[in-house]
Amino acid sequence: MGSGCVERWTLNAPASRNALTAASVAALCAACERAGGDADLRAIVLQGAGGHFCAGGSLGDFASAIGQPWQGAANADPLATLNREFGALLEALCDLPQWLLAAVDGAAMGGGIGLLCCADFVLATPQAVFATPEVTLGIVPAQIAPFLVRRLGDAAARAWLLLGPHWSAQEALHAGLVHAVAEGPLADAVHQRLHALAQAAPRAVAATKRLLRAQHAMPLPALLDEAARSFAAALRGSEAQLGLSAFAKRQPTPWSSD
Repeated sequence: MGSGCVERWTLNAPASRNALTAASVAALCAACERAGGDADLRAIVLQGAGGHFCAGGSLGDFASAIGQPWQGAANADPLATLNREFGALLEALCDLPQWLLAAVDGAAMGGGIGLLCCADFVLATPQAVFATPEVTLGIVPAQIAPFLVRRLGDAAARAWLLLGPHWSAQEALHAGLVHAVAEGPLADAVHQRLHALAQAAPRAVAATKRLLRAQHAMPLPALLDEAARSFAAALRGSEAQLGLSAFAKRQPTPWSSD
């Protein structure tokens, strides 16, 4: 997969272990909106700077409100608005038509776990540490909870969300949050995975991701109807024609050599 087909989105606030702020959430939302319209972009690598992935949400945005009751209408609480904006980011990451690959070193905590739940593949170093400690701090893991349930299932998500322990890379691998633990440099593992992803046709990937996303919102008969339409559209399209022709001739597909 050519370098022009891949973007690297780096959380770059090492002093806070790349904690998420309102500004960084807004920047990621804007990046998702732009990427959604980029037909040439095939994969996004989400990573952190300074030896950590993401320590969760920055409480600096909320400092003056901690312990202070909201006096206005419940649905107008600015804390709720800020929190929901993070949920919108998680939705946008899930809706990306491209591969989303997360590369994790160091800490992945709280909201950082939410980001990982949106990734198609998560690679981690053996030193990576995972946790959702919100309840131990008197906080609710509000926006990440539905995504963690979808990723790990109800029982495992309860163990993560209601206890708040730290998990090793191997434990996160066993739980299903992480797909592979890198045996060598993380950059090499990312490169190898991107090479493997290059074998898949871009429009077929986008259509498959739409179906996977729709399963949470549609009844099964409607989902299968949509899947049938997606199958027919793909088979009638240029990618299937090129892919099946290459297979018959035992040649590489055009997109695998981009």
